[in-house]
Amino acid sequence: MADETEKNVLLGKKRFIILIIGVFLAGWFAKAVFSPGHDHEAAGQVKQSQTIWTCSMHPQVRQPGPGKCPFCGMALIPAGGTGDKTAGIVEFTPEAVKLMEIQTSPVERKFVSSQVKLIGKLDYDQTRIKSITAWTGGRIDRLFVDYIGMPVRQGDHMVELYSPELISAQSELLESLKSSKTVGQSSSDIIRRSVEGTLKASREKLRLLGVSEEQIKQIESTGKVLDHLTIPAPIGGVVIDKMATEGMYVQTGMAIYTIADLSRLWVIMDAYESDLAWIRFGQKVEFATDAVPGKTFSATVSFISPVLDEMTRTVKVRAVVDNPDDVLKPGMFIRGLIHAQLTRSGKVMDASLAGKYICPMHGEIVKDDAGACGICGMALVKAEDLGYQTAGQPTEAPLVIPATAPLITGRNLNRAIVYVEIAETEHPAFIGREVILGPKGGDFYVVESGLMEGEKVVVNGAFKIDSAAQIQAIPSMMTRTEK
Repeated sequence: MADETEKNVLLGKKRFIILIIGVFLAGWFAKAVFSPGHDHEAAGQVKQSQTIWTCSMHPQVRQPGPGKCPFCGMALIPAGGTGDKTAGIVEFTPEAVKLMEIQTSPVERKFVSSQVKLIGKLDYDQTRIKSITAWTGGRIDRLFVDYIGMPVRQGDHMVELYSPELISAQSELLESLKSSKTVGQSSSDIIRRSVEGTLKASREKLRLLGVSEEQIKQIESTGKVLDHLTIPAPIGGVVIDKMATEGMYVQTGMAIYTIADLSRLWVIMDAYESDLAWIRFGQKVEFATDAVPGKTFSATVSFISPVLDEMTRTVKVRAVVDNPDDVLKPGMFIRGLIHAQLTRSGKVMDASLAGKYICPMHGEIVKDDAGACGICGMALVKAEDLGYQTAGQPTEAPLVIPATAPLITGRNLNRAIVYVEIAETEHPAFIGREVILGPKGGDFYVVESGLMEGEKVVVNGAFKIDSAAQIQAIPSMMTRTEK
């Protein structure tokens, strides 16, 4: 029993000695291999070998050293990590991409058309409304037009007015006329000039009281005073207001009738803020009304209001339409449509206005040569100065993406998130890109900045990708900050 105990003690001592030797050898080996200088040098080599350089615009570019991006020429920057994923990149398996039904479309340059839909109504052309007023005080003895809505022609009799002032002015004319006949050749020049001046002043006074040239000649030829003044219609049209009755006494300047010429009407339409980029002076507007089914009318934009209606968030757009057959009536509701194309610079394409001149106040006045407006006398300006791009100018198509590609953040409608497909990756990968959108034309958005031609953007499934980015704590449309 004592011998067995002694053997166990000796065995334990041997094991302890072997353990001490093993620890000593391990320490010596570590010191020999990983000396202080060698340790720093190896760490530096590992760190240097793991630094990846990429492009902030095209994260699919990954190079072991600094340089320039082969796509856009921007200087490369450190990727900020030692792994294979750049911040903001979302990767999926091919099976997941199929299940998510992700579809992409290339960013391209092309002219997109927009159909701006407008609603509004017809109204009187305010430049073709005239009032019949009393040029002198008196009594209305007869009204030839008895009711509102009666059509009249220019020169038709409208009112018979009795005026003591008018009778007195006619008597002065007849006395001046008699004096001019009695003055002989023997009279002095001073007397003749005085008499002729009095006669001229008497005629002018009657003209100012509303007496026509024919009526003045009639008074002079007959030598009789007209006891009533007949007021004619200044224009042809329809009586839209009647403010007096027979037997009524009126003062100078009091309105009796209002006449509107309906051969040309105004089309007053409401345009939303987002549609203003497509609307210009001189554009053609096609519209229809339920009162004339099956027929389309054409008008010309003549005015765009500089004031926005804060209640409806719309701007009034006025167009002018000819109405020779009186088919259109003021007050009719209409549905309008404007066709437009935008260039890269934001101008509207219209080849029909090449070399034309437009009035900046009356857009319906379009002429082939420079000159003055026949309505207001203002100098005409070139169509290009009013925001048009004609066929004779160099034109570049804008950069566009499908309307389903951007995710509108809601904080700024012009800024949105677009997911771009990263090429040449082991697994399908996408990165969110903040872009600035221009106007929307049909099924496309014009892109102001943030994308390059040829890049592929996600047009179906972008929201699913964004949801996956949020789950993985990757910057998404919910976490990006507006600039």
